[in-house]
Amino acid sequence: MDAEKRIVIGSKQTLRALSRNEAEKIYISKDADLHVTKPIADVCKEKNIEIVYFENMKELGTSVGINVNAAAAAVLK
Repeated sequence: MDAEKRIVIGSKQTLRALSRNEAEKIYISKDADLHVTKPIADVCKEKNIEIVYFENMKELGTSVGINVNAAAAAVLK
């Protein structure tokens, strides 16, 4: 994880960062609801943005430095 990079956490913030072309890499949890993560993955494919998948939401939350589950997160440019 790049400590100097800015990160937004949560599906809404992740989608917002994607729509503003501010995201350079996306993290998605494999155990999150598909209706939450699929729109994010679709935009990533469209814009050719790298997706890093985590096994579960706890692992993703921990990796971005929060102690709660997270379905998605974005590393900002």
